[in-house]
Amino acid sequence: MTRQPYLIESELSAGNVLLQPLQLSHRAALLAAEADGCLSELWYTSVPNADSIDAYFDSALQDKQQGVALPFVVIDKPSGNVIGATRYCHADVVNRRLEIGYTWYAKSYQRSSVNTQCKLLLLTYAFEQLNSIAVEFRTHWHNHASRAAIARLGAKQDGVLRNHSLDAQGNYRDTMVFSITNQEWPTVKHALLHKLASYAGN
Repeated sequence: MTRQPYLIESELSAGNVLLQPLQLSHRAALLAAEADGCLSELWYTSVPNADSIDAYFDSALQDKQQGVALPFVVIDKPSGNVIGATRYCHADVVNRRLEIGYTWYAKSYQRSSVNTQCKLLLLTYAFEQLNSIAVEFRTHWHNHASRAAIARLGAKQDGVLRNHSLDAQGNYRDTMVFSITNQEWPTVKHALLHKLASYAGN
């Protein structure tokens, strides 16, 4: 009996946000989005720039081919512009767990409803279509903005992976791990919908 793939490529859309599977044709648009805030200069992030974008695509598309990742670009539907990227990654086919990571947005779209809408789309698909039992979020110990944003989603902190990996400068990274379980998802979904409604009311 052939096992069905866990990650099934799909375009996700709601509100002003479209998540489109990453393609090589998105290269220039991603570089333009990075330039809005010079995001790659933040030492605790892995946002691609002109020097690293080829390796970024190689890694993302190789992981996709192996069935452990599904990378997206984030598109602002009113303008049609690519404004960032996000990804299902580190998928565990047997245990039906995955991570949402490699997420970044152009500076002009930060502190807007975009992240909430993206996470609602990704979490809904993960729990309600892929039947995931848990979704993880990981971030650099020093990325305090990311840690706060993950906590606001309703994810709970699982722990800290000390000396988890080496960064591009050869420094060890401590990684914060958060997760949402399938039992927690209905409450988290309700909270995210309420949060989006508050954005619409402003």
